[in-house]
Amino acid sequence: MKHYLGCFCIIFLLACSSNNKAIKVKGSDTEVNLAVRLAENFYKVNKEFSVAISGGGSGLGIASLLNGQADIANSSRPLNSDEIRMFNVRRIKLRTIVFAEDATAFIVQKNFPLDSIDVFTLGKILSGAYKSWKPITGQDMRINIYGRQSNSGTHSFVRKKLEIRFSPDAKEMNGNAQIMEGVKMDVSGIGYVGAGYILKDGTGQPVKILRISPKIGQPAISPLDQEAIRYGRYYFQRPLYQFIPETSWNKVAAFIDFEKGEEGQKIIQESGYYITH
Repeated sequence: MKHYLGCFCIIFLLACSSNNKAIKVKGSDTEVNLAVRLAENFYKVNKEFSVAISGGGSGLGIASLLNGQADIANSSRPLNSDEIRMFNVRRIKLRTIVFAEDATAFIVQKNFPLDSIDVFTLGKILSGAYKSWKPITGQDMRINIYGRQSNSGTHSFVRKKLEIRFSPDAKEMNGNAQIMEGVKMDVSGIGYVGAGYILKDGTGQPVKILRISPKIGQPAISPLDQEAIRYGRYYFQRPLYQFIPETSWNKVAAFIDFEKGEEGQKIIQESGYYITH
C-alpha cells in the first residue's frame, strides 16, 4: 500500500464496517507515516475495523476534532490556549496520550560543507538575520530556507525552541517529503524534518543531517543518536501527542491498546521514533 503525505488520505476500508468501527485519524505530518504503519498492522488482527489516516499538520488535526471530523488528532505540539478555550466552549472533553517521542532534524544537501551547527547560529539563519552562508562556511551563497506552514506543529516547535520569528523569505512546504526534495535539489538550502521520517542511520538519504550544539563550544549531537535522545540531551526532541474526544474513546480504545502493546512499540522504534516510559 502506498503512503501519501500532506492533505492526501490513506484509507483502510471494509465494506461491512459499521460507524462505531470506522476510525478517522488526522493531523501531524511528522506522525503520518508512523500512523500508517501502525494502522496497517492493527488491521491485520482487527479486520472488523476501518482506519482512515490523513496528514495536513497538527493544527488541521486539532481543528478536525473541534468540527467533529476526526476521532484522533495526531499532533507534534501541545494544545495552545486558544484551542483549549474552544474545546471548553464546545464542551468537548479530551484525553491526551503521549505515544512516542521524536527529534527534529536539520538538513542540508549531501555535499554541503557543514556537519554541525550551534543553536544561536541556527536561529540567525532561520530568522533571516543571516542572508548568506559566508559567515558560517565562507561561501558567499544566499541561504534558502525550507520549512513548514504556521499550522504545523514542527514549525511551532522549532520557532519556540529558537525563540525567533521565521524569515519571511522562508519557503512554506506541505510536509517532510517536499522539504527533503527541496533541500536535495538546492546547494544552498537548509530545512527541518521529523527525524522519524529519515532512515535511522541516514544511509541512502540524499541529504546531510546536521549535528546540533546547544551552545557554542558544547558537543554537537545528532537527532539519530538514540542514547542522547533517551537521556534528553538533544536540543530539538519532543513528545508526540494524540488527542481523543471522550465520545470517541470506546471506538479507538483497541487501536490505542495496539499502539501501547509489544507489536506497536516495536513498530514505533523501527520507524525511527522513540518509545515513552
